[in-house]
Amino acid sequence: MTPFSAEAWRRNADLYEAIRTLPFNTELAAGALRQDRFQHYIVQDGHYLADYARALAIAAAKADDANGIIQFSKAATEAIVVERALHETYFARFGIDRQAFEAIALSPACHHYTAFLLATAYAQPYPVVLAALLPCFWVYGEVGKDILANATTPDNPYQAWIDTYGGEDFQAAVDGAIATTDRVAAGETLATREAMHLAFQRAMQLEWMFWDSAHRLEAWPV
Repeated sequence: MTPFSAEAWRRNADLYEAIRTLPFNTELAAGALRQDRFQHYIVQDGHYLADYARALAIAAAKADDANGIIQFSKAATEAIVVERALHETYFARFGIDRQAFEAIALSPACHHYTAFLLATAYAQPYPVVLAALLPCFWVYGEVGKDILANATTPDNPYQAWIDTYGGEDFQAAVDGAIATTDRVAAGETLATREAMHLAFQRAMQLEWMFWDSAHRLEAWPV
């Protein structure tokens, strides 16, 4: 049987390409992204990561073996500690303190994405939770590698972001998430695998929406 990850990526290859070529990502790669757009993104991503860490912790609680408990507990910690350090570097650059950050509401896209992840984490079985969590790992890794491999802009103001998500440490986390998801999916019924595909696709769609919303400086319309 084809590994879940290979089939999921095949089904969503066009969606990944749409993410990779979003104006936000192409402008970030060129160092031409407007600061207000990146600032919108980094604030919303800070909010997103707190709930993503909660979803990872639930995945750890639902894990089917000790390795999964360790893997996703560690991932939850790193989402808060390691990536928060990246965010706070930019917060300091933009003059955003903790109080100001917490006063900024989640955007519609961020709210939708985090609500989906938490609802899935709480209500769905472990395999479906893994499928919903996987695109955040995988898409960031692929986008980061693509930008890093093709970067030609010296002194890119977003180089710290590029180095984080295009680096080997993050890729190791991506590879681990893929391997665990494939292992778990291999023992599941076709019905469960299809539920996994639906969750994976929805998360991919929400990845696109999240980046696109930052470029549009999305706010609540009412």
